[in-house]
Amino acid sequence: MPRHNAAGLRRQREEKVAQRRAGLYSVTAAAPPVACGAPSLPPLVRKRRDQTPGPSPSWLTVCDAHMGSSASKAALGATTDEPTEPEAKHLANLIQYINGTNMSVEHLADILSEKTRSSSWVVVFKALVTVHHLMVHGNERFIQHLASRNSLFTLHNFLDKSVIEGYAMSAFIRRYSRYLNEKSLAYRLIASDITKTKRGMGGMMRTMDTKQLLNTLPVIQTQFDALLNFNANPDELTNGIIHAAFVILFKDSLRLFAAYNEGILNLLDKYFDMRKNECKESLDIYIKFLERTTKLVQFLKVAEQVGIDQNNIPRLTQAPRSLLEALKQHLASLEENNDGLLPYSLQHALNPSIPNNPVVKASASRAWFAGNITRLYDYISNH
Repeated sequence: MPRHNAAGLRRQREEKVAQRRAGLYSVTAAAPPVACGAPSLPPLVRKRRDQTPGPSPSWLTVCDAHMGSSASKAALGATTDEPTEPEAKHLANLIQYINGTNMSVEHLADILSEKTRSSSWVVVFKALVTVHHLMVHGNERFIQHLASRNSLFTLHNFLDKSVIEGYAMSAFIRRYSRYLNEKSLAYRLIASDITKTKRGMGGMMRTMDTKQLLNTLPVIQTQFDALLNFNANPDELTNGIIHAAFVILFKDSLRLFAAYNEGILNLLDKYFDMRKNECKESLDIYIKFLERTTKLVQFLKVAEQVGIDQNNIPRLTQAPRSLLEALKQHLASLEENNDGLLPYSLQHALNPSIPNNPVVKASASRAWFAGNITRLYDYISNH
């Protein structure tokens, strides 16, 4: 055997011995089945036979990559330039994606955000409807991520001049994007989606103290204003995209108003134990609540005319005028006495013949709130 061949073989044997002494060796293992259609992985390098094998590759990571690709396709499919509402199958795929464990919502939010930078009203409107759908039906991580962004949609100057319909639809896009911005901001300020919080006596709005109510109710009012400002008439809902937006807004309006009602009821329960400045602020909030109740009734009339089942539309009534007058009279008494009146709860303790809360405990006012809240709950529990 030639001398250089013998030397080469000797070096190979020495290298193998060194590897065994180091406790390492290389094996080519058959890769296990890969979920989600991912490509097969390269051969594994493992410890020697008498040691516990190291951690295997994360198949969840492979699935995530595949799901990320699927979500991108679904997002693009939901925001095509066809003037129809986003297809249900694409929305369902996106919901499945963001509801999956450890699935990144940032990537999906980036894709949809990029779509809102299109010059086409169709693409932008469909992207907004898709975002809203995911806010309402998706995992809370999605709206949580949107709320963490410094800015969401900057469409206050959006205008599509390329087609005649673009002028009218651009106005609704500007209003709709403002509502989604306010919904996201409200989540940041309240640290929850107020439309999904627990309701009833032990719910979030019924257990807040006075300070929390005075901070939270104006946030709800601002969001509610942005929703009602969509302000579409039946003859303006001329295509599937704007109709889809209106339907989601309709659902949001009832859930938001239910929370709003509960907060106002809690506020009025505390009203006659407040100081003068708190009473002033609370009265202003209550007057705005009455104005928004009137606007919501008009909003629901539009819903009746655009094909929403009338059985799904609660019949809301106006608050009795006597309640507002009593609140004003109490504030006037505080101002006249320079905030020197004892709280009604203390007056009641000293003299039980004085009512603990002369308005909200009255049957007419209590019955009005109870009736509206019950009708709202009936809708929410069935949807």
